[in-house]
Amino acid sequence: MEAKRIIYKNEERIRVDFPYNIERIKQIKTIEGSRWSMSLKSWHLPYSKKTIKELKLIFSDITIVDIFNSNDRIKKEVTIEVIGKRIELKAPKNEYDIKFIRSFDYARWQKHRFLWIIPNYKDNIDQIKHHFKNRIASIEYRKKEMPIVPDKIKIAKKLTTKKVYPKSIEALNELRIWMQHKRYSDSTISSYIDSLQKFFAYSLPKKHEDINAQDLVNYVHGYIIPNNLSYAIQNHTVSASKIFFREIVNANFDVEQFHRPKAQKRLPNVLSKEEVKGILDAIKNQKHKAMLSLIYACGLRRSELLNLKASHIESKRGLVIIKQGKGKKDRIVPISEKTIEMLRAYFKTYQPKVWLFEGQNNSVQYSAESLSKILKKACTEAKINKPVTLHWLRHSYATHLLENGTDIRYIQELLGHSSSKTTEIYTHVSTKNIQQIKSPFDDL
Repeated sequence: MEAKRIIYKNEERIRVDFPYNIERIKQIKTIEGSRWSMSLKSWHLPYSKKTIKELKLIFSDITIVDIFNSNDRIKKEVTIEVIGKRIELKAPKNEYDIKFIRSFDYARWQKHRFLWIIPNYKDNIDQIKHHFKNRIASIEYRKKEMPIVPDKIKIAKKLTTKKVYPKSIEALNELRIWMQHKRYSDSTISSYIDSLQKFFAYSLPKKHEDINAQDLVNYVHGYIIPNNLSYAIQNHTVSASKIFFREIVNANFDVEQFHRPKAQKRLPNVLSKEEVKGILDAIKNQKHKAMLSLIYACGLRRSELLNLKASHIESKRGLVIIKQGKGKKDRIVPISEKTIEMLRAYFKTYQPKVWLFEGQNNSVQYSAESLSKILKKACTEAKINKPVTLHWLRHSYATHLLENGTDIRYIQELLGHSSSKTTEIYTHVSTKNIQQIKSPFDDL
């Protein structure tokens, strides 16, 4: 039985060779860190004085052969540079290290610079240090790079996506297939494709494979901001660009240079109970009234309402089953007997075939645009001069629950929020306690 020091996967180990013997295998397994290697056809252990001592203690006939010379020493060839939100890593290529690096989300190889780009998330740098250990030659930390400022740009008042290169359209179709494979929602896919088409149209005559972070800055300052487009559109463009240039194009620049706009902190728009009642009373059509009533009664999103089927209403249990809502999540929402009676009357009159709410043609889902027009008309007749949207009804549902004393944790579940922080925003618009505060002006 023989043991000797080796370099295995750039790490110091002790290789132990002996003829096949079940008892000896059981004994060597008792040593911490012991592993069997198919390539070496032998057992190997961590190199340390403790391991050598254990080997001698367990195996009296073992021979320790020290063939470790200067040529076998571990080469310090790994260099790491941490720059803001990214880590640049240079290391010799081998399957063991590549497998480790690819375990990080969004890690990618930059062939023109011969290095790996890894996002500087959570404990990524600590994992890298632990993996490479004494193979690391240097680690440098740099502050964030200087922000990219817009070039002198010509403001584009109108864009046409018809002039986008055919190859760019092909690349966008690849993105569509990739997003479908990842099970993104149809609305997100459509939004991302539309955002990129406009970005590419603005960047002409540049081809999509030549676009970089500077072009996005120019697009924001030359088109999005001058045309007073929303924060959401800018954020969607950044998200779409990151996925496209990381997954489809494999661009030769760091996609983290696509910076997002500063997050907005807007309060949700809320209607009073009297305003909600006025809107619903103004609707005479039975189907239209049932649709808007159900959104408010159960706090549904527009898509969740339109995707409902009759089988999703469990009247005996007093529940509505929301299938694959936002974020592909199922949830249950309580429904009152009053609302169930309203839906029974509607169902008896219209007898929908597939969807709970269908358009003029049977088995065809009611359109989102028509539903928005119904709300707009109802607001006009109720003399509510606010830019009310369907989502206002959902906000009102959550706020009114909170004002009625419902625990915010239950409201979070009812709305399908992943984080309680999202739900807590309704505490800022609830008037239950705010209206009780007395102004010091009243004491003057």
